[in-house]
Amino acid sequence: MHKLSRGDARKFLLRKHGLIGGHVFSGKEGALAYVRQTGCVQYDPVDVCGKNAELVFQSRVKNFTKDTLSELLYEDRALVDYPDKNLSIFPTEDLPYFARYREAGRRRVEEFPEIKPFLEKALEQIEARGPLNSDELDFEGDVRWWSAIHWSAGGKASRAALEQLYTSGDLIIHHKKGTRKFYDLASRHFPKELLGAPEPLPDEFGHQKWRVLRRVGAVGLLWDRPSDAFLYIHGLDAETRKAAFKELLDEGKIIEVSVEGLNFKFYARSEDAPLIAEIADGAKYKPRCELLAPLDCFMWDRKLIKAIFGYHYMWEIYTPAEKRVYGYYTLPLVYGEDLIGRVDAAAERKNNLLNVKNIWYEDGTKQTKALTSAVKKCIERFAAFNGCEKIGGIV
Repeated sequence: MHKLSRGDARKFLLRKHGLIGGHVFSGKEGALAYVRQTGCVQYDPVDVCGKNAELVFQSRVKNFTKDTLSELLYEDRALVDYPDKNLSIFPTEDLPYFARYREAGRRRVEEFPEIKPFLEKALEQIEARGPLNSDELDFEGDVRWWSAIHWSAGGKASRAALEQLYTSGDLIIHHKKGTRKFYDLASRHFPKELLGAPEPLPDEFGHQKWRVLRRVGAVGLLWDRPSDAFLYIHGLDAETRKAAFKELLDEGKIIEVSVEGLNFKFYARSEDAPLIAEIADGAKYKPRCELLAPLDCFMWDRKLIKAIFGYHYMWEIYTPAEKRVYGYYTLPLVYGEDLIGRVDAAAERKNNLLNVKNIWYEDGTKQTKALTSAVKKCIERFAAFNGCEKIGGIV
């Protein structure tokens, strides 16, 4: 078993994610490499100061811009939008592993036969006219239907048809304008060999095990406990999760890690053993200051982050305003080997202004000149990332 101090565990997680030391990931290739490491990056349409996926990349990919992600998704088609950990972005080459969910989407139609005529109409119109959004389809009405994307039980027929065909893999998201999605035929953009590839892991447990392994890679360290890091892995109960960890360990795909002062076994991917050894041997990295996304892969298991970093984070976007401790869309703040606070900032694009409403530092954080200078430079980079030339508020 590999043994780490609490400080070395923090250092490992931060270096694994490219959040400390020199940039591990750079440019378009770096963004793609990071997604391949994590398996998927969670998508959320809310845009206060960048959408969640964009915020994930900006914190660890050098020279990343919002156009970088759009190009990877909608020009290069190296990444694809599809449910994984909820709505997500993942490498296109992983599509065959999700064939079971596309097939389940097709079977779902049999439970709601009233949607079938709308599906046929939507396909005909996109075939003839090219990429369309729900307002551009030439039919109206509502339909009873179950959405795997929005967990709804009915609604506008045009939207239902597009989302059903997207769930079943007949359509893909061609591009987005803001949060508006335009759909096109998947066959126009992906080869038949990819779309029709047999599922590599048809056995249900084998598939669950593969997804657990991806989630270990996404976070860096995970434990065999209930965790948001395992969301959307269907059928993964406690017994199945325990069996998955055991087999992955027996197969040499993961390693056990103990963290000083914590009475839990942690697991890392086997390919991370050299990094763990490097850190245990006293490796030092130059500190960086970065703002993290609220649904960042690094933060998927908040109980684990609390145990290792002593940092409690709650995304308060769904918390009533009067009950919020911090703000609507606060971002965790990293400096060096610690999570040192959180920032409430909003991009006011009409005013070309990044409004920094507040910065809260964790108790015990010493606001040295080096730290305050690093935070200031971080916020300046963040303003530029959001296309804001001015910074207002408390900075």
